[in-house]
Amino acid sequence: MRLPRRQFLHLALAAAAVLAAPRPVRAQGYPDRPVRMIVPYAPGGPTDVITRLLAQRLTEHLARQFFVENVGGGGGNIGMGRAAKAAPDGYTLLVVNPSYVINPTLYDKVPYEFEKDFDPVTLAVATTLVLTVHPSVPARTVDDLVALIKANPGKYSYASPGTGTPGHLVGEQFRLSLGLDLVHVPFNSAGLAVGASVAGHTPICFASPSPAAQQVVDGRLRGLAVTSKSRSQALPDVPRWLRRAMRISRVTIGRRLLFPPERRAR
Repeated sequence: MRLPRRQFLHLALAAAAVLAAPRPVRAQGYPDRPVRMIVPYAPGGPTDVITRLLAQRLTEHLARQFFVENVGGGGGNIGMGRAAKAAPDGYTLLVVNPSYVINPTLYDKVPYEFEKDFDPVTLAVATTLVLTVHPSVPARTVDDLVALIKANPGKYSYASPGTGTPGHLVGEQFRLSLGLDLVHVPFNSAGLAVGASVAGHTPICFASPSPAAQQVVDGRLRGLAVTSKSRSQALPDVPRWLRRAMRISRVTIGRRLLFPPERRAR
């Protein structure tokens, strides 16, 4: 019996996650050539890092090359549009955060229809967000930061991986729920957003732990809180977000693996 490519990839990903030693797995002739994995963001961000790990494991287990192509810009819309226009043959995959369903509500026009142009394969991983500040910012807790921003309206800005990203949405919830005069500065990836914060250009940042964790450990940034219900293993000394500090949702971000639906070729 032939499995649909979506189901086969789901099983292959599960095998890659649990097997300790690489074992080439081939079935049904798929894949019989390299598979492109589109990341609609610049290199260095959490989606890029996660995708490169997946590509390595899939290459090992399926004995065919899975390679990453970064197509940043437009809040992820450019890369998602390219993936939507790819041949629906299973040889182009898209790894994306929730922006692919958020962006149509934020932009007048996007180059894809998420309900028609993509079939989900699996939820690859779930991560949290971390609120960080540059060491020059005199705040060691979230409450300290709120008081500082209120005492200096318009002085501070925060970086996010881009318009419509979870970092942007949580940053806006933070700003609006407390009536803060805080400027949003969007970047093309979490890596760029964290880099700007390390340099002190945008002293506050909402991003995933993967690009921020080492900067916090090395003292280049100060972690104030994570948005998940429990502490992050990557940042065990950073407290979880306390509801008493402000009204903000618990946030866990899923990275999903999608591809153009095979039904379009029929």
